[in-house]
Amino acid sequence: MIFTTISDVLWTYVVITMLVGCALYFTWNLRAVQFTMLPTMIRNLFKPTSESNESYGKIKVSSFQAFAISLSSRVGTGNLAGVASAIFVGGPGAVFWMWMMALLGAATAFMEATLAQLFKRHGKESFYGGPAYYMKYGLKRPWMGILFAFLIIYGFGLANQLVQSNTLCDAIGEAFKVSPSHVAIGLAVMTLIIIFGGIHRIARFCATIVPIMAFGYILLALYILIVNITEIPAMLSLIVRSALGWEQATGGAVGVAIMQGVKRGLFSNEAGEGSAPNAAATATIPHPVMQGLLQSLGVFTDTIIICTCTAFIILLSGLYSEGTDGIILTRHAMDYHLGSLGTWFLTGAIFLFAYSTIIANYFYGETNVRYISDKPWAIFLFRLLSGVVVLLGGYMTLQQAWSIVDLAMALMTILNLIAVCMLSRYAFRLLQNFREQRRNGTETPVFNPDLFSEADLEGWR
Repeated sequence: MIFTTISDVLWTYVVITMLVGCALYFTWNLRAVQFTMLPTMIRNLFKPTSESNESYGKIKVSSFQAFAISLSSRVGTGNLAGVASAIFVGGPGAVFWMWMMALLGAATAFMEATLAQLFKRHGKESFYGGPAYYMKYGLKRPWMGILFAFLIIYGFGLANQLVQSNTLCDAIGEAFKVSPSHVAIGLAVMTLIIIFGGIHRIARFCATIVPIMAFGYILLALYILIVNITEIPAMLSLIVRSALGWEQATGGAVGVAIMQGVKRGLFSNEAGEGSAPNAAATATIPHPVMQGLLQSLGVFTDTIIICTCTAFIILLSGLYSEGTDGIILTRHAMDYHLGSLGTWFLTGAIFLFAYSTIIANYFYGETNVRYISDKPWAIFLFRLLSGVVVLLGGYMTLQQAWSIVDLAMALMTILNLIAVCMLSRYAFRLLQNFREQRRNGTETPVFNPDLFSEADLEGWR
């Protein structure tokens, strides 16, 4: 299929090269902000909403809610099936390179989220923004914004919803012995109830469900680690040896491990794709850098914590070399550690991970529909269409849809990284301003839009 061929070429040679190159460039110019300001990220995550909202009237989406929306999209079935595939194809060493990509990609996440905050716009319910908006108002290239908006509406708002819905309906249908089509009806109704409630209902839903699913999964992984505590040193040694090729007779296995780790890490945490900035722009905060820091933390949470949980569960089971792949490998590993409870727990995890992703992906689509047309009828139709797409997920198979989704995301990433590089001077200066205020004793730095008098910063005026 032509879409598969084009997608493979873009991801293998263009997208990964751009993502790694940009991540290194941003890490250097930001002076490794993702490491040096980690304590600040954690403090900002739990700051009271009122502290950062007092001057913005009723427009209130907290930093944590915006963080939760973006994390809802990042943490999906890829954290369960994608990690398993990386280990199946690339071996245990793929986990090491997945970690490396997350550590570098956090700088890219900081850049795109900070720019989304800087060029955000006022809305009736909240602020809104994202790559389409900083392409239009920052780069002064509306055509580029329209192209990106169409790609993310299709890639995240529609096609990816089919994939998430199909995975969820099949998992629940198999676990409870009911028809996936019946599950799809209930899922579509639940989705419509949430999305017709607007951004505040979406934000509250994500802020509630994300901590539950993340902490539950982490606690399970900790239990498995404690039970297998004597095997942890050997597992960590295996990951490092496999990643660096000390046990491989040829360099081919190392190359496969690197490629799988990098690709799956990027697919999972979405740093650079341009999706999470749509959520980052909604937050009501006193300085754009604050949300940039939180989105960096989101990359760590997704890959360094959640994906690592799956990797450790699989590696400690020893089943990764027995010929199973994807979600089946993860299920077998769960069953190995938990017996029959493993299948039930994994089904619950798939429900939380996939459904939260459906809600977050819808929001990304709506944000970009508003970029093209802010008419009430356009938003209404998109909400109905989203419900229909979720419903269809229970009635069809999606092997070919994956290749089209991958192509849309590849093009999104290329466009977004070009824009972020061209606007990088703004993010560099914003971080410098934030650090200067902190050095001068200001605990919560405040952004002065006059710092960029030449820019169209409607959301800050």
